[in-house]
Amino acid sequence: MASLVYTPVEDIEKIRAELQAGFDSGKTKSIAFRKYQLLQLAYLIQDNTKAFEDALASDLGRHSLESHFLEITSSIAEVMDAYKNIESWAKPEKPSLSVNWMFSRPVITKEPKGVCLIISPFNYPMWLVGPPLSGAIAAGNAVVIKPSEACPAVANLWAELLPKYLDPSIVRVVNGAIPETTKLLELPWAHLLYTGNGRVAKIVAAAAAKTLTPISLELGGKSPVFVDSECDMDLAAKRILWGKIANGGQTCVAPDYVLVSKAAQDKFVAALKTAYASFYPETTGDSPTPPQNFTKMVHQGAFKRVQGLIQNTKGTIVVGGETDEATKFISPTIVKDVKGDDSLMSEEIFGPVLPIVPVENLDEAIAYVNSHDHPLALYVFSGSEAYKKKVFESTQSGSAVANETLIQAATTGLPFGGIGPSGCRFSWYPAHRSLTILPQPGTIRGRQFGFLMFTHLRASIDSPGWIDKILGFRYPPYTSNKLAKVQARLSVKLPPRPSGPPAVAAASGRKWWLFAFAVAIVGALTRMKNLKSLALNLIRA
Repeated sequence: MASLVYTPVEDIEKIRAELQAGFDSGKTKSIAFRKYQLLQLAYLIQDNTKAFEDALASDLGRHSLESHFLEITSSIAEVMDAYKNIESWAKPEKPSLSVNWMFSRPVITKEPKGVCLIISPFNYPMWLVGPPLSGAIAAGNAVVIKPSEACPAVANLWAELLPKYLDPSIVRVVNGAIPETTKLLELPWAHLLYTGNGRVAKIVAAAAAKTLTPISLELGGKSPVFVDSECDMDLAAKRILWGKIANGGQTCVAPDYVLVSKAAQDKFVAALKTAYASFYPETTGDSPTPPQNFTKMVHQGAFKRVQGLIQNTKGTIVVGGETDEATKFISPTIVKDVKGDDSLMSEEIFGPVLPIVPVENLDEAIAYVNSHDHPLALYVFSGSEAYKKKVFESTQSGSAVANETLIQAATTGLPFGGIGPSGCRFSWYPAHRSLTILPQPGTIRGRQFGFLMFTHLRASIDSPGWIDKILGFRYPPYTSNKLAKVQARLSVKLPPRPSGPPAVAAASGRKWWLFAFAVAIVGALTRMKNLKSLALNLIRA
């Protein structure tokens, strides 16, 4: 395994100062400059694909196909999305029309925040560096990248390549572990993005509070899967198992556990076994061997933690369970009859182990999920719109996904992030033609959302002198006549006072709307036919 080349702690403050000077030069205000850096970043990844494949194999034992699908190809796609759309993203926005203030020409400009810090985790050491970096560059910032020390080959590669492709006065890499990260956290940043676990996030957030650094936390949690007993079990098993074992289960949005009715548990387990055998045919037959081309646990600490969860489970292991400390290998493992107090339910697994929790009914499953922290992702496998709607409307999660796993994180145009303990940040979202400023979860990556996280929305007006003819009443001395003008010109007229709270209508689903729409269309066509008949009769008359 590669050895990490550490950045001297005493150089970190100097690196930040050099980046501040680069940002203060004003060069990043240029959209053309940003586009050049983005294209260079895309070429950095494309030109060095083989080097990244080898580094990911060295750090994680990952097959090149998985590296391409999960990180390399998607990273280039996100960088190029920023490159193609930066002009529209950076364009100033006008707030919704207001007669009182329209002559002051209000506008919201999108300004870079300054020198930002991105602390990335080990599980996706490319995808959790390249796309966030592209968002920060597109927004016009200078950036320090702190890759995970648990993936030294990839971290060293970033440190080697970034100065060759990108302007080192706006992008630098700091490699290291706790001392280097601690030094970084002592410094003020325009924005800090941390992706990792909740324990470290509390340390990062506390340090950021001391310098009033705006922060985004992308964490994770136990993402549940609801399996409808009437769903396509074979399809569900295949997609759930893939989502669990991809990257050795070390994915923040991986399915963490399955909730299925007691009556359907064995049917679902049988479907999982079939899917497992199709994924790893070498594990069946007369001379079975462990799965080949399978991502290992990142380090011994991760291996021992997941191994301990398996050893302490009171559920029944129906597939896998094999471990090898020397190679940090944990076989894809399926465990049925798992209860809520089991070791496998005590924390986010973050490994290739899938517990199946049998429940009496859907209500029990929903109650269990709602009694715990809101997850980063929530999955439902069902062909029933009513089933999916009930789960989605009765729960909270960073994302809500039906009949698929993992790929929502890379779907074009969707935000990515958590809610509550699974992740939080301050952001904005477009509402019709206006912008609403809110502490909005779920927006750290995902195309324009990454750009917006690193963007300051700057309010601006340019008020003409003659506006005092309208707003002159604001100046002292205050008089009753001026007060009357305030009330007349700025008061908002309310609708009639309601007589009481509205009745809550029973949920009727989409089919009611389709029926109503069909009735309206038929009615319109009937009226058109009647009008046509009337016209013909008038002509004949």
